[in-house]
Amino acid sequence: MKKTFKQQFWKYASKLSLIFLILFLFRLTYGYITVSSSNYSDYSGDFFNSLNNVRKNYASEKKIKTSDVAQQANIAEGQKYEKTATIKSKTAQFEEDVKAAKTQTKAFEGVIQYEQNTGNKGSREIHLMIGINPSKFDEFNDVIRKIGVIRSQKITKIDKTNEYRELNAKKASLQKTLKSLNDLKSKGGQISDFVSLHDKILEIESQLQGTGVELGNFDTENEFCTIRLSIYEGSTERKISFIHRVKVALEWTLEYFIMLMGVLFFASLSIFILLLIIEKLNILKIINNEK
Repeated sequence: MKKTFKQQFWKYASKLSLIFLILFLFRLTYGYITVSSSNYSDYSGDFFNSLNNVRKNYASEKKIKTSDVAQQANIAEGQKYEKTATIKSKTAQFEEDVKAAKTQTKAFEGVIQYEQNTGNKGSREIHLMIGINPSKFDEFNDVIRKIGVIRSQKITKIDKTNEYRELNAKKASLQKTLKSLNDLKSKGGQISDFVSLHDKILEIESQLQGTGVELGNFDTENEFCTIRLSIYEGSTERKISFIHRVKVALEWTLEYFIMLMGVLFFASLSIFILLLIIEKLNILKIINNEK
């Protein structure tokens, strides 16, 4: 039984509608994915990782788990860690938010240990490394995260107990070596030996001084945790409504659907003309054969 024109029409119309729907859903999904990824890609790098020779901040763990008083003191002093919060914010009120960050730092008795300003007005950046008392770290971190619009944040805590103990052991070894070398100075010998001994003493003293500087970072009187704050100037992204997403997806779908239909039309027309030519050639060939 032959299909009526109405049945043929609805058959092709349903297929074209399905193609249109697939294109629409593809564009709508693509809009969500691209906007989501663009919000994070610009803030994936860490500015502070490229800095060298910047003071390290360490703190002592105050938790005590033993009963012996003397042993408690040793454990409390020996548990060292490095705690760092890295915060990246974007703001349209750059100067006000930078001022607010510095005001809060002063209010919490923090210390700005590093500051760098870059960029021209409209696309400025400021990077602050702030030392904060461990007991005020969490509260200060909560306050700072309210400045601007957060784009990235993380907190890391690294145990530094072994490094601290190794530095103390190195210091004790250097002091022992230095004492032995100084004792050798009282003994007789050739001038060349004394010169060599003097150079060795200077070398040990230099190493001892460097070790002392590193141990100074662990000094309980200068204990800090670190806040790494980066503020970027720029208009904060407004949330895109679902209606707007549908409008954009429909416009894109209509444009490309019409283009697709045009391509299919001209492709079908080309095939039809080609078949006519082939059929015409076959007819001519038959006529020639008959003659």
